[in-house]
Amino acid sequence: MSSTSHGASHTYFVPEPSRHPVAAAFGLLLVVMGAGPWINGESWGKYVFAVGMIWFLSVLFQWFKQAIGESERGSYGGQIDMAFRWSMGWFIFSEVMFFGAFFSALWWIRVHALPSLGDVENTLIWPDFKAIWPSLSHPATASPAGIVESFVAQGPFWLPTINTALLLSSGVTLTIAHHALIAGNRSKTLMFMWCTVLLGLTFLFVQGYEYHHAYEVLNLKLSSGVYGSTFFMLTGFHGFHVFIGMLMLLFVSLRLKKGHFTPERHFGFEGAAWYWHFVDVVWLGLYVTVYWL
Repeated sequence: MSSTSHGASHTYFVPEPSRHPVAAAFGLLLVVMGAGPWINGESWGKYVFAVGMIWFLSVLFQWFKQAIGESERGSYGGQIDMAFRWSMGWFIFSEVMFFGAFFSALWWIRVHALPSLGDVENTLIWPDFKAIWPSLSHPATASPAGIVESFVAQGPFWLPTINTALLLSSGVTLTIAHHALIAGNRSKTLMFMWCTVLLGLTFLFVQGYEYHHAYEVLNLKLSSGVYGSTFFMLTGFHGFHVFIGMLMLLFVSLRLKKGHFTPERHFGFEGAAWYWHFVDVVWLGLYVTVYWL
């Protein structure tokens, strides 16, 4: 990460035994145990979900604070910096595989599963079925068997397009902040970092309004067939990643305000920037495949 005293001659750093990994895993367990029942109509699920999120974020705060303290004491040498870079790189690669699985599921459904359900054999069993993806069909889509309520597919205008502009703008402001940090202009770095955090937060508010509009006006829900499930899984998980990335940038901004990071050593900043740019790229793919196609 970064340190105010970079004269440490040691190469390796062995941290003390930590409770944070187990505590974070327990918080995520509560999140999953609450989210599942909540989605399926159990009112108590939202409270378990909320407790899990609060627990998880509290653990992250303590974990970040400990790592920052170790960095600022000069405990991290060159080998640790390289380990952080490799770790962040593999973490982002795992996230690429995560979203790749969901994009692949969407592709398989549209290219293989949907046409096969509309072939000659299946028309004898389900004559009213139309093998057309909801975003390409009539304004209102309903299941011929009455299993799924009528709903309207979410198009790209205007909320998703506004969010695309917000994320692209945040990538620009973050890049400007990075170049300003390298140039040693801390005040400019802070200004554009706060702009990036604000843009990320605005994205989340717009997406929240989009979900409200989808449920209340379009009647598009998680239970709206495979279209609804893939729509909310892809956009919802991406929104969660935006939330995590925004927290990273927030912590980096607070550290910058305290005088952390130098033009030569600032991987804490770079790691968060890598993640944010990854989130931007995923959204571009999502914007095209989910909203336009």
